[in-house]
Amino acid sequence: MTKPATSLENLWLSGNEALAMGAKEAAVTVASGYPGTPSTEILENLSRYEGVYTEWAPNEKVGLEVAIGASFAGARALATMKHVGLNVAADPLFTASYTGVRGGLVIVVADDPSMHSSQNEQDSRNYADAAKLPMLEPSDPGEAKEFLKIAYDISEEFDTPVLLKSCTRVAHVKGIVVPGEIAVSKVKIGIEKAPAKFVMLPGNARQRRLAVAARQDRLGEFAETFAENKIEWGDKKRGFITAGVSYLYVKEAFPEASVLKLGLVNPLPEKMIRELADGVEELIVVEELDPYLETRIKAMGIDCRGKELIPAIGELSTAVVRKAVSGEAGPVEFAPVELIPRPPNMCAGCPHRGLFYNLNRLKVFVSGDIGCYTLGFLPPLSAMDSCVCMGASIGIAHGMSKALGEAGKGKVVSVIGDSTFIHSGLNSLINTVYNKDNATIIILDNRITAMTGHQPNPASGSTLMGEPANSIDFEELCRAVGVKHVRTVNPHEIEEIYKVLKEEIDRDEVSVVITRFPCVLVPEEKKRVKYPFFTDTDECTGCTACLKLGCPAIQWEPLTPEEAEAQGRKKSQKGVARIDEVTCVGCGQCLPLCKFEAINKGEEK
Repeated sequence: MTKPATSLENLWLSGNEALAMGAKEAAVTVASGYPGTPSTEILENLSRYEGVYTEWAPNEKVGLEVAIGASFAGARALATMKHVGLNVAADPLFTASYTGVRGGLVIVVADDPSMHSSQNEQDSRNYADAAKLPMLEPSDPGEAKEFLKIAYDISEEFDTPVLLKSCTRVAHVKGIVVPGEIAVSKVKIGIEKAPAKFVMLPGNARQRRLAVAARQDRLGEFAETFAENKIEWGDKKRGFITAGVSYLYVKEAFPEASVLKLGLVNPLPEKMIRELADGVEELIVVEELDPYLETRIKAMGIDCRGKELIPAIGELSTAVVRKAVSGEAGPVEFAPVELIPRPPNMCAGCPHRGLFYNLNRLKVFVSGDIGCYTLGFLPPLSAMDSCVCMGASIGIAHGMSKALGEAGKGKVVSVIGDSTFIHSGLNSLINTVYNKDNATIIILDNRITAMTGHQPNPASGSTLMGEPANSIDFEELCRAVGVKHVRTVNPHEIEEIYKVLKEEIDRDEVSVVITRFPCVLVPEEKKRVKYPFFTDTDECTGCTACLKLGCPAIQWEPLTPEEAEAQGRKKSQKGVARIDEVTCVGCGQCLPLCKFEAINKGEEK
């Protein structure tokens, strides 16, 4: 029996919106994850559906563990994350392959070729192979919805978690999506004890390893008849094997060619691959990033070409594929538009700016982390010297301090955002205290997960579903793990934070400085009465001190010597700084920097 969806009219949805609809139609009842572009909007959209419990977890490992627990209770469960998040979730992922499921369990992972919002490129198909899990790869939003529903059927039929691989193009492009009916899971929610299946002590795990091998054999047979693996016969001079969004590039570049479109990329349908290879004169594998398909096809003894033609770095496109294969990029279908350069920058009034301005003044090595504040490495702030992965800043600062010894005292600090600290920074802080470091850790608490679109976190006071929640007390938490010196400051108070940072950096033991002020874009801060500042340009000497903040509300207006002289200034003055009162939010960071009283507080806006 099925329950009809709200509307059966075709919709124009992004891939992430479509995945959320697919989860609802698949009868998912529990979904957990951690925000990360390009996957974030899946849970944000799913949270709007009735009857589905959704949450932001502290990190991807916890999110997947929550989904595994829901599956063990018989519920259909979903975990979402981006590619680097799958690294964090890898520990439970590999063991969940052994335990199998009760209710269907699907992990959606969104890769980011060309690193539009990521610190590395990574091909998540390798996780499917390593963890011995089936993986589906849709090519557009319509397929994304349908593939997610199929994934739950596969999960329950084969007693396995299923990976569904998305990417930036599939996640954020819009396409036609046809609503369907809401399924009713065949698995009854409730507790069923099965310790031999779910308790992975070595004796049980050895038996489950055999079950995984048997499952792989059954999935291999299934791949040969899976409807979403299909050969589209055309010109037999050249044949392509491809999957996901790369399929669309191939079809646009070579519409007459024969193509094997893979919907299931692990395991592969060997018989189907051989059928296409035997039917064409030349076989080319088109895939983004790693030669995942190519390597496995060549291991079957099948002659093909792949990465000798197709780039292994960055996103593909129709033009890239056409030129790689035929040497011709094809006709230009539209004239490119020249856009004004828009380098990334912290927002006007960003509380992080005051901190990084002072870190630059202190000339310390700044071990950074993942967040909006990573932009602190850009000039003129130029106050971040390393950034590796979520939560790494504290451990890296600790390692540097231990390596440098006395020579490094007072020269290394770490900065980490509130959400990132909760994600994976706390363990590193515990390690720093336990192993007797003298590092200074700065927690940038802007009350929200700002970088990915202002999602709440365990310090924000609300949940993904909009319910009030406990807000972590960072001061008490740091003291609880043994930090004796914890200071909280307003990062807009430029001189005060400089004083506090200098005192804490000079300490002989670990200390924590919490910079607390809400992100300027959170609703509560937007409602705050603001008094924008303005510049009395007659008093501006062009000293450029205020420009060192890098605030987008402060604009530089150059002057020629003749213009300066005409305005009664020194001919050597090269310009004036002017505050855009529309952009300014009245944070006041610039006020103490001006020694000539050219910056003044304006009226309420």
